[in-house]
Order: sequence, then C-alpha cells, then structure tokens
Amino acid sequence: MNLQKDMIEPLSDARDAPRDSVWGRIQREARIAVRDEPLLGALIHAGLLHHATFEAALAYRFSLKLASREMSEQILREIADDAFARAPELSAAAQADLLAVYDRDPATHRLMQPILFFKGYQALQAYRIGHWLWQQGRRDMAYFVQMRCSEVFGVDIHPAARIGTGVMIDHAHSIVIGETAVVGDDVSMLHSVTLGGTGKEDGDRHPKIGNGVMIGAGAKVLGNIRVGHHSRIAAGSVVLSEVPPCKTVAGVPARIVGDAGCADPSNSMNQLLGQEDLF
Repeated sequence: MNLQKDMIEPLSDARDAPRDSVWGRIQREARIAVRDEPLLGALIHAGLLHHATFEAALAYRFSLKLASREMSEQILREIADDAFARAPELSAAAQADLLAVYDRDPATHRLMQPILFFKGYQALQAYRIGHWLWQQGRRDMAYFVQMRCSEVFGVDIHPAARIGTGVMIDHAHSIVIGETAVVGDDVSMLHSVTLGGTGKEDGDRHPKIGNGVMIGAGAKVLGNIRVGHHSRIAAGSVVLSEVPPCKTVAGVPARIVGDAGCADPSNSMNQLLGQEDLF
C-alpha cells in the first residue's frame, strides 16, 4: 500500500471525479504541504491556494514558467485566461492528464505534485494552449509557446500536433513530437521519446499513435505510420513500420515480439518483456 497516497482521503474513482472535487482535493493537499514545509509556503500559496479555480492555477503556472524578457508574465497570463475561458475542453484535458499521472506514476503521491513540480505535465498543458492558439490562427504566438516549452522544459511539441486526453509524459526529458503527429487518448510515454519524420518531405509525415499505447524510454517512432490501440513499444526501439493493435514491438528496427500482455498497457506501465518475447 502506498501510505503517502492514503494520507488524504482518496478519490472514489479518479477517472470520473468531478472537477470541483479534484480542485478541492488539491487545495487540501496544499494546506497540508504548507503546514509540513513552511519554507514552501510562498510558492504553494502563489501557485495553488491563491487561486479560486483549477483553471486559474494552470494559467498562473503557464505564465510564470514561460515568461521571459521577450514576453511578460502578464501577457502570457492574459493569453492563458482567455484560452481557458473560451475553450473549456482545455480544463477537461488538463484534469484528465493530471489524474493519469496520479494513477500511473508511483512517484506521484498527491494531485498537487504535477502542477507544481512535474515538467511533463506542465509542458503538456502549455502545448495545449499553444495548440489552441494554432487553431485560432495565431501561429506565431503558438510557435513562441513551443519555443519556450523547449527551452524551459526540454519538451518540443509542434503546436499543430494533435494529442488526446489522459496522457502521461513521465520524466519528460528530450520529448519531440512533430507537426503532423497524432497521439490518442490514455497514452503513456517516458523520456527521450521521438515521434518524428524520416526526412525533409512535407505533408503528413509523422506517426499516428492509437489509444492506450505505452511508449518506453528512448523509443523513436518515425514516419507516417500507425501504432495500433493498446500496444507497447519497448524502450530504445526504433519503429519504422506499422504496429498492429495489442502487440509489443522491440528492437532496432522494431519487430513484433509478442502480445501487449494486458488490455491496458498504458495504465499498467509494465515495461518488462517476458522470456517468451525474446525469441
């Protein structure tokens, strides 16, 4: 049993928890954290307790992390507030991503952790605002958000890429997702994953990742290929051809080495290959 996760009354069903209960839980966690670590009081108050809503806290974090001498925190905050006000799906996606991290990452003991401390979660929410800007025709501002995410978080996601909800990017160092990539719902990926092209050709040139896929650390998926729902890509693999649903691929170049091992690999996060997969 993870005692730290059990210190606060658990959500009855994290995936279906209403937004207000999640934000209330975060606020309770924040007050406990300030009590236990007063030196972080200013950070936690500014990042969480000062805000009336989940969306306001996310907008504050976006503006704080991406501000620079080229773009002020105030301007970025106005952009984020406008995005959340006009596109409620951004908040729904952010909540689904947060609960995905809480469910799948054993290092996550509180819902407040990803918002304050995890660059994978923060970078993904910044991408979502950049993608919204792209859809609004504000392409240069979207590119600015991409640039700052790359500089600040080491996560480079083109704002035109399409990413579903309930996505976890664990550790999130050196993530690259190209312009025409599509990532489905409930996907988990670890650090140093690339969803890239195979040359300098234009057009639809990046991978299409199905729902519930688990992509291991350092995996490279290259070209306009499809990875079927609920498949696993082993760490360090280079995937150059399509992957059927519910399969495990491994190697350079990757080949099918067995079934995915379960119906929900992105949630189970089992990254070990059985002996039967090695031959």
